[in-house]
Amino acid sequence: MPLILMCGYPCSGKSRRAKELKEYFELNTDRKVHIVGDESLGVDKNAVYADSQEEKRVRAALKAEAERKLNKEDIVILDSFNYIKGYRYELFCVVKHLQTPHCLVYCLTSGDVSSSWNSSRDPSEQFTQEIFDALLLRFEAPDSRNRWDSPLFTILQDDALPFDAISDALFKRKAPPPNQSTQTQSLSSANLLYELDKMTQDVLTAIFNAQKTSVPGDLVTVPGATEKIELTRNVNMAELRKLRRQFISYTKLNPTENTGQIANMFVQYLNKSLH
Repeated sequence: MPLILMCGYPCSGKSRRAKELKEYFELNTDRKVHIVGDESLGVDKNAVYADSQEEKRVRAALKAEAERKLNKEDIVILDSFNYIKGYRYELFCVVKHLQTPHCLVYCLTSGDVSSSWNSSRDPSEQFTQEIFDALLLRFEAPDSRNRWDSPLFTILQDDALPFDAISDALFKRKAPPPNQSTQTQSLSSANLLYELDKMTQDVLTAIFNAQKTSVPGDLVTVPGATEKIELTRNVNMAELRKLRRQFISYTKLNPTENTGQIANMFVQYLNKSLH
């Protein structure tokens, strides 16, 4: 069922808002609500966000746990910074693949307010100033013009959560439509070239973005494919483009009957070639 992404600076009220949402939905629906977040992993946040590889590992673990809990009945709230645009796109690909709605709740505060809230915490729960400042610099604010950041609910520190609007976004809005590539259709020669070019480029873009937040061994969801990329190592764009050209050349000589096969064929080809 639906995924709610929390987003915001460190100490911007995300966890408090996540708990408010959990209480609301458990009181007003018959659905179970799962909160997945840094706290549930029991990590040392200063150590994690000081080490880019460790941070990637934690983000991958959060995504995997959220994906594992998504089902037809429950609501999942991902309570983390979710501050990287590419990571939010990955999560959008997950919900699109699973055909379930999602929304993003952006807890908007100034750096000064968040810093003050950080300082008021117990010392054992505070971010160091160095880590806090680095997270603010790296933060990529959501933009409702991006389909992966929409529907977007921007909440100021004194705002009440728009529970009804969030509920409508999750339960009265259709799930993201499947990519056109999953729909069977006959291909003319011109259509085949167009679909090959578009779908393979979309897959490359998804892999490139995923590598910013994943670690070797992760399974990456890509647009239009039911199968996943097995990232056993980091792959540069030059190698990916070379494999894409080879796949396109092969498919031109051995054309498929419908577009629904192309993305999965390309994923299978990449998985074999990258091992």
